[in-house]
Amino acid sequence: MNKIPAALGFGSGATFEAIRPQHEVAAVADVQPSIFRQYLRIAMRWRRYILGAIVACVVVGLIITFLMTPMYKAATTLEIARESNRIVNIQGVQQEASEGDQEFYQTQYGLLESRTLAERVAVRTGIVDDPTFFKTFSIKLPDTVTGPNGRFTAAGRAQRERVAGAILLKHLDVVPARASRLVKISFSSPDPTLSAKIVNAWASNFIALSLERRYDASSYARRFLEERLNQLRKRLEDSERSLVAFASREKILELPGQGGAAGSRPLIAQDLADLNQELDRATASRIQAQAQYQEASKANGAVTEALTNGAINALRQRRAELAANYQRLMVQFTPDYPSAREIAVQIANIDQSIAREERRVSNSFATALRTAANREDSLRRRVDTLKDGLLNLRRRSIQYNIYQREVDTNRSLYDGLLSRYKEIGVASGIGVNNISVVDAAEVPQSPSSPRLLLNLLLSVIAGTLIGAAIAYVLEQSDETITDPEEAERLIGMPLLGVIPRLKNGRPVEVLSDRKSELVDAYLAVTTNLAFSTDTGVPATIAVTSTRPAEGKSTTALSLAVLLARSNKRVLLIDADMRSPSVHHVLDLPNKKGLSNYLAGDETGLDAILQPNAFDIDVLTAGPVPPNAAELLTGPRFGNVLSLLGEKYDHIVIDSPPVVGLADAPLIASRSQAVLFTVESHGIRFTMVKIALGRLSAAHARTLGVVLTKFDSDKAQYGQGYDYGYGYGEKLSDPA
Repeated sequence: MNKIPAALGFGSGATFEAIRPQHEVAAVADVQPSIFRQYLRIAMRWRRYILGAIVACVVVGLIITFLMTPMYKAATTLEIARESNRIVNIQGVQQEASEGDQEFYQTQYGLLESRTLAERVAVRTGIVDDPTFFKTFSIKLPDTVTGPNGRFTAAGRAQRERVAGAILLKHLDVVPARASRLVKISFSSPDPTLSAKIVNAWASNFIALSLERRYDASSYARRFLEERLNQLRKRLEDSERSLVAFASREKILELPGQGGAAGSRPLIAQDLADLNQELDRATASRIQAQAQYQEASKANGAVTEALTNGAINALRQRRAELAANYQRLMVQFTPDYPSAREIAVQIANIDQSIAREERRVSNSFATALRTAANREDSLRRRVDTLKDGLLNLRRRSIQYNIYQREVDTNRSLYDGLLSRYKEIGVASGIGVNNISVVDAAEVPQSPSSPRLLLNLLLSVIAGTLIGAAIAYVLEQSDETITDPEEAERLIGMPLLGVIPRLKNGRPVEVLSDRKSELVDAYLAVTTNLAFSTDTGVPATIAVTSTRPAEGKSTTALSLAVLLARSNKRVLLIDADMRSPSVHHVLDLPNKKGLSNYLAGDETGLDAILQPNAFDIDVLTAGPVPPNAAELLTGPRFGNVLSLLGEKYDHIVIDSPPVVGLADAPLIASRSQAVLFTVESHGIRFTMVKIALGRLSAAHARTLGVVLTKFDSDKAQYGQGYDYGYGYGEKLSDPA
């Protein structure tokens, strides 16, 4: 048993036995066709609309082409350089474009299509006063432009210029050459001579207008700079006077920068800087003297200066000699020996002299320390005095600096504007041009439009697009099933067979012909039903549809006939008691039937008849009851199926349609299987899914669907579903 996906709109508990394996059914339901196949299917289905749109557009294109006035196009080529040739290395007012600056070229292209240039060309070529020009382009001027005699008036010249300029711009085309400095200007008109005249005048006037614009910009700049220079000159003079007056009043003196360097400094600041340097040197001298004094105090005379003193060293050398002599005498004599006492006295005197010299050296360090300290204190007091004076000067120099900055600013602005004024004066006097004509326009010899092949191609493209749009809209708005290939994907049920649309004949007549396409189609359905269950074709089969006239009655009759031809006992029950049709098809009476038995009349089953055309039994619907659903709700319908099931091998029930009625779900719930018929090209698949959902809710066992009234001409792959080998008649639609 295969589960129906809940996403397809059926109940979660609904099941059916598929004809094919489970993985094949899931693949059919889930796999979407490729985008190309979908579009191809849409195109083939609505090909008549697409071809009609193409043909209509081609016809319209031909008509428009033959009605169009021949136009002649003349073209000229200009070279627009980024920078003009430099005669002097002085910049003008307009900023030159840098390398790769596309803004410059976009500006030039915009200027080529400007209204001012168009009106200038109209005036310079004289077409503004030529009535033939306006007639050539089928332009009717208002009465305010033309006089009583048809001639142009001077009062309407301005309006004629605007109209002529608009005409020129409408027929002008500016095409820049890719990755180059070239630009192509073309003009189209019915007159070839006029086209060449206009495009050449356009190029020459564009060059002249560019030069005039540069000169006008320079002239305006010179006038503007003259006014600004006069204003800045007066401001500079006033600011300098204010600066000098304030410096005199506050007695502020400044020294110019050294070596002509820019800037100046106050005199007191220079003095402070010099004294501060002297203070640094005095402090260093004092620190050195203090260190020497401290070293001498700690060394008790054994300082470096004492050790290197010449007098002290001489005394020490003399003492050493006397000490050596004294030691030699002590070897032979006693200290009381006269020579020894004399040497001892000399040694003592020399020691006193050495001590005096060492004290003198130590006293010199103290004197040097006092001198260095006094000089440092004197310089520090002077520096402090200058600092106070400089701070006072700075407080007084705030306003002075304000005046000085104003003077510097005014002087800088004045010098800059004066230099720019001189450059513009030189640059504006030089007529330079960065635009040149590469190829002048010639009178065209053949018309450039209309172009028949191009118009036909555009018509075909337009027709294809319009036809595709129409096909897309129709496809989106059409929810009917057109191809068997999409039936299983859209409905989510196995496709048991495809029944062709009958062109001629009644179903009874067609079923009698065993070589007909209808018999072949229903034979395929019967074969598929034989493989739908483990026991073959179900004993009780209810045939229903979404709505009336979808071919369910014909399908029920055909199944019954084909099952009977396989030597089976078959009963066809017309359970559509609201609108019975089986007795009409088989030409049987309907005075008594199923409704009688369901209403309690036991003799209702005596109305089982056998038509002359087929070897089957038929239980007609009987009289139309007031409420068929109430009759089907009771147990008698199930009883009749059980009772008749003992007598017949197969019972085929022609059930009412599902939508809008409760009869079909009641009948389907009491049947072993349900066969659902779907009209091709006739009913929306969403309605079919709703109907199948109702059957699933009634726990009906739906085996699959049969696609009826299939027209292969309306389907993309319809030829694959033709039956037979060319024999058989063209039949009418099944009822």
